[in-house]
Amino acid sequence: MAALSVAVLGSLPVFLLLVGPAMGSSRVPSSLIAQPEPGMCGTVVSVHGYKCEEYEATTDDGYILSVQRIPQGRNGGGRTLRPPPVLLQHGVLVDGTTWLLNSPEQSLAMILADSGFDVWISNIRGTRYSRRHVTLDANTDPGTLMALASFSEGRLVDKVKSAVLLSPIAYLSHMTTGLGLMAARAFVGEITTIFGLAEFNPKGEPVSQFLKALCAQPGVDCFDLMSALTGKNCCLNSSTVELFLKYEPQSTSTKNLVHLAQTVRDGILAKYDYGNNDFNLAHYGEARPPRYNLSNIPGDIPMFISYGGEDALSDVRDVESLLDYLKLHDVLKLHVQYIKDYAHADFIIGITAKDVVYNQIINFFRNLH
Repeated sequence: MAALSVAVLGSLPVFLLLVGPAMGSSRVPSSLIAQPEPGMCGTVVSVHGYKCEEYEATTDDGYILSVQRIPQGRNGGGRTLRPPPVLLQHGVLVDGTTWLLNSPEQSLAMILADSGFDVWISNIRGTRYSRRHVTLDANTDPGTLMALASFSEGRLVDKVKSAVLLSPIAYLSHMTTGLGLMAARAFVGEITTIFGLAEFNPKGEPVSQFLKALCAQPGVDCFDLMSALTGKNCCLNSSTVELFLKYEPQSTSTKNLVHLAQTVRDGILAKYDYGNNDFNLAHYGEARPPRYNLSNIPGDIPMFISYGGEDALSDVRDVESLLDYLKLHDVLKLHVQYIKDYAHADFIIGITAKDVVYNQIINFFRNLH
């Protein structure tokens, strides 16, 4: 298996997007099982002239995930002898479709394929779960939080060649989205009891009623849901936004959102708080959840970080807190880009993202090989 390249985009209550470690070059890992193509490949990839393959991957803890692969560029173009692999990882409450909603000239997944990369897309649409897991119960953070937390504990570092963090979220102390702040206050530890659900399904009746109640609160404007969640995006195409809202949001574990809410309220980056000293002792051997120390991230991991001045979720001050933990990182291995006019969604579906961000990512990856 080839070394992995990672690109990561944000971690947020409703918009978490992550581009992650690659899964192999021209050879498919034996742990993946080929599937027929009627899913995402057939609906949003192959229609543009790209070869697309569907796989299932079973995680060590029993989850069965859907993975899509674009092994080469449109109509066979961009193929190299050993194409570098890149995994695009979506975030919480969305799926891998978010990387494919714009035209081939504007969508990161297809731009990477046309540029000679072996692209893998992690997807939750149609996800099935093994018999060992009967509920959606995860103890991991989404998006960049997952990557940063893993790196800080020495996990994944031997499998990843580089990491790209787009609009990264590690801390949420300065989040300015009214809806996000109200949700964080509402997601107390007892929410799973209130809902009686381990799965947070935005399209289900209990969650819909919960969101309507949030939107009715003073200071929360849900008329423009995209801006209410992500900030004032500069560069979105209205038809792409409509398409996005057609596919998204998707379900996630209620526990994931409770964990994000804890991060907002507590102002620290720590493991999930079970809300009871005995439960925390059982899981961690400590009465309080251990904190993640991001200064432990190995300084020799090549990292590209891009963030925006209008992001209501990944606030500039919170990103600067993250960068402060990386101040001892090898200066030749850390590349930071600040885009004054960008908000959170601009990094994923912005019509200018190719020229402003994606070309920089491609150059970053190519300079590693």
